[in-house]
Amino acid sequence: MGRDLTALFDPRSVAVVGASDDPAKYGHAVASQALRADGRRPVHLVNRRGGTVLGRRAAPSLASIGEPVELVVISVPGDGFEAAVEDALACGAKAIVGITAGFAEAGPAGAARQRAVVARVREAGAVLVGPNCLGIADNTTELYLASDRFAPGGVALLSQSGNLALELQLRGAPHGVGFSRFVSLGNQADVTLVDLVEDCARHEATTAIAVYAEDFGDGRAFARAAAAAGKPVVLLTAGRGSASARSAQSHTGALTTSADVVAAACRDAGAELVCTPREMAVVLAAVSSRPGPRTGGIRTAVFTDGGGHGAIAADAAEDAGLDVPELGAGTQERLRTVLWRQSAVGNPVDLAGMGEQQPLSYADTVAHLLAAEEVDAVLMTGYFGGYAASEGGLAGGQAGGSVLAEGERRAAEKIVAHLAGSPKPLVVQSMYPGSPSCRVLAEAGIPVFAATEDAARALSAMTGRAAGSAPEIPALPAAAAPLRDAGYHGVRGLLGAAGVPFPAAREVTDEAGVLAAAGEFEGPYVLKALHLPHKSDAGGVALRLADRGALLAAYRDMRARLGAGSYSVEAMADLSDGVELIVGVNRDPRFGPVAMVGLGGILTETLRDVAFALAPVPAWRAEELLRGLRTAALLAGVRGRPAVDVAAAAAVIERITTVAAAHPEIAELEVNPLLVRPDGALALDARAVLG
Repeated sequence: MGRDLTALFDPRSVAVVGASDDPAKYGHAVASQALRADGRRPVHLVNRRGGTVLGRRAAPSLASIGEPVELVVISVPGDGFEAAVEDALACGAKAIVGITAGFAEAGPAGAARQRAVVARVREAGAVLVGPNCLGIADNTTELYLASDRFAPGGVALLSQSGNLALELQLRGAPHGVGFSRFVSLGNQADVTLVDLVEDCARHEATTAIAVYAEDFGDGRAFARAAAAAGKPVVLLTAGRGSASARSAQSHTGALTTSADVVAAACRDAGAELVCTPREMAVVLAAVSSRPGPRTGGIRTAVFTDGGGHGAIAADAAEDAGLDVPELGAGTQERLRTVLWRQSAVGNPVDLAGMGEQQPLSYADTVAHLLAAEEVDAVLMTGYFGGYAASEGGLAGGQAGGSVLAEGERRAAEKIVAHLAGSPKPLVVQSMYPGSPSCRVLAEAGIPVFAATEDAARALSAMTGRAAGSAPEIPALPAAAAPLRDAGYHGVRGLLGAAGVPFPAAREVTDEAGVLAAAGEFEGPYVLKALHLPHKSDAGGVALRLADRGALLAAYRDMRARLGAGSYSVEAMADLSDGVELIVGVNRDPRFGPVAMVGLGGILTETLRDVAFALAPVPAWRAEELLRGLRTAALLAGVRGRPAVDVAAAAAVIERITTVAAAHPEIAELEVNPLLVRPDGALALDARAVLG
């Protein structure tokens, strides 16, 4: 059970400290909004000069109100904030919204003041939003304590930017997107993004949660809250493209950026990650149109009344992660019963002009597509809406337009009826999205867009993970005893104890050790120079050394070129029919251990075919990641090569990532390559970087 924020969103009384008649002051904007709901609960305006504010009496202090106040908004100069907090707590406040800035965002001194304020608020059993925030609003309880109005609806908007919140309102309005709540996150000194996501998940009137965040605080806790929300969470964040600030000392570090980490967290949590306010509005329009579980499938039927629109929409759908497969023979035959001979029925399905003669063909086709077993979703694109777009009906004003307009309206009504009986989503792209026929669709909850790419993105947000396969953030294992020996053989020992298989090996520092190793296991051998960070690049790896003589010669050559140091003699693995993978874990400061899997070996950074997930990665998820790689066909066998044991690789990935997650002192852990053959998986190299 999360924190109780009832006093924040549905207080019995409200006071605005710093209320002002000066339109240039934020206290004026908040007070003006607060008075919109004066009849819902007592609203007190406080200004140290007293007098009147906005035409009503202002109290000179909270104490002078003479009665308890449950929620206090503080918008005063920075040096008066602590005193205002004390006054609020003294008058019984259980929630405080701190508009005032100049705290952690201003430097160490401000951060110290902020910590002291939070300690005092928590000591009193109250909660604090902010400081340095722009207020809150809750349309369901008529609580208006922000400068802007928010159209009512089902989206809870949690934002670190006031202007972005305003833009989302404007972009969402044409699609009927409204808001249940708005919270400006501010510094998250006390009430955090995680607290708010958890509370909005419990809020019955909220059907989707929209987040703009630059600072997640505890990113893993955010992912866990999003996964458990039970309703769509849509995230827009900044700085995704910047590389991690730490120095990369492995392939994993070199390939992992903050963008990868955030994307992995969202995928694991089942949250929708968007790149722009426009995309966020599109996704919110989609997930708000039919609240509830997603269908779980991405097989999409593209339906059009013109070949060009169909081809463009098919490309856009695939770009959005949807599949556009050819329809089965049975479905094509059924479509033939309602379409012209010249209509295309393979996918895209094209009316080929039939809509102008028989507008109801739109609805008949939609009905068959929704009923098809091989179809999970429908994207309708093109001219629909154009017949009623002008008084003449057709855009060109052809005769008979009014008849076509009426037919199109009836078709829209029938489409709505067909969709009501189907769990599958339908999204429409129209050249005339504001037409009467498209309004019929939109008012029934069918998303309608002008841009093809928006329609495809919306449909992708309505499909994907199925009900019953709820997202889950892996729990971190209990911390293990710290790793003391971060050398190659120390890391091998750590992983080997967890069940990660390695070839036989021995660390050596002289020729006697080399000969002893050759006596412990048979060749062919591998020789590695352990005292070099990138031994392959420096010529510090020798493979396929047939016997002890070849091994000794290789050792003498390496030592002459690379100098004295430690070396490893290992049994040479059978590389035939194998695929080399990389498995790495990097510890992110916000999201904790993040795993990377992909094509390994010496071409790892060149090919960059890798996937990410929060660690530890269970075997089933690891197998998903491997089969989602661009080069996944190599795992299934190509050009006569046999398929490799992906399940064995996935099991080893689970063990590696669990070890890394259990050792918080390890900043980076990497196995590269992990050789996967038809008969199992074998780790051929490993390294760790301590934090």
